Amino acid sequence: MNVPIQKHRVCGVILIDKPQGMTSQQVVSKVKYLFKSPQHDSKKAGHTGTLDPMATGLLPICLGEATKFSHYQLDANKSYEAILQLGQQTDTGDAEGQVIYHCAVPVLTSEALQQVAQQFLGASEQVPPMYSALKKDGKKLYEYAREGIEIERPSRAIFLHQLALTQLSPDSIKITVTCSKGTYVRVLGEDIAKALGSVGHLIGLRRIAVGDFDIANAMTLTELEELSLTQRLTSLLPVDACIENVPSITLPTEACERLYLGQRLNVLEHMDEEVKSYLMQKASQSTQHISQQTEQQKQKIHSDAYDIRILNHKGIFVGLGALSSNGRLQPKKMVQY
Repeated sequence: MNVPIQKHRVCGVILIDKPQGMTSQQVVSKVKYLFKSPQHDSKKAGHTGTLDPMATGLLPICLGEATKFSHYQLDANKSYEAILQLGQQTDTGDAEGQVIYHCAVPVLTSEALQQVAQQFLGASEQVPPMYSALKKDGKKLYEYAREGIEIERPSRAIFLHQLALTQLSPDSIKITVTCSKGTYVRVLGEDIAKALGSVGHLIGLRRIAVGDFDIANAMTLTELEELSLTQRLTSLLPVDACIENVPSITLPTEACERLYLGQRLNVLEHMDEEVKSYLMQKASQSTQHISQQTEQQKQKIHSDAYDIRILNHKGIFVGLGALSSNGRLQPKKMVQY
């Protein structure tokens, strides 16, 4: 009688430097394959934000239980380096599209570039491009675009934290930007070209940071492939790598067991000064968002719960909870190793 092999679930985060020409999902599939073995299950995996096939750069991939926290990086700020070719507009906003318009390129100065960069900083509205994976009636926008159908798209709020424009040649500039989630750098490039008195499209795009993850710590698929399985497993970041900036609370074994059962607990006695300070700061930030409040509203804000990492008595991460300043802890996402 053959006894089925008990497989170990691969859990953690790997930072990949995505090559040009591959879709983000193709990279995920390759990573799943490289972590698979008769003893290891790597079926559950996902990335933390799509990159266009033309784009290269940082693609954090979550495996196993780490996928429970991937949305934190989906919502995180992203940083990019892009090359904007002026004088030519394409139907896709990048080099993969067809040129649909030509325009003269004005003489650029460093002062003009700096002025344009300043006007794009901060909050603004951006209309997503037709060549995108956003859906309308269950169909992706780029599928409509390929059929020559234009769909009305509502603008979306975006925020540019940093933006620098550097001239590379008379008709090309380098864009370095740190932006909020949902920002399309292709559209930003087109808008920058227009502000400079021309048209343009991206001929290069590279993501260099996602939240606290940096491209300097990523490896290529080739480098990952050259490692042994043991080395690949060692290279994984922890399951909670996507939420490492969230404070933690350490609880005894019995408390952790109750949280796994979905029970709410009072953990006031286990809250150290760092955790209490964190909760007070979060409550203060919430209070500042509303200038006119009743005393009842203020009390409610201070009883609101905020994300907290939960560690067992050995310091091992066991899940994410919602903790209020009165000590009430609600389990949100517990991990199974």
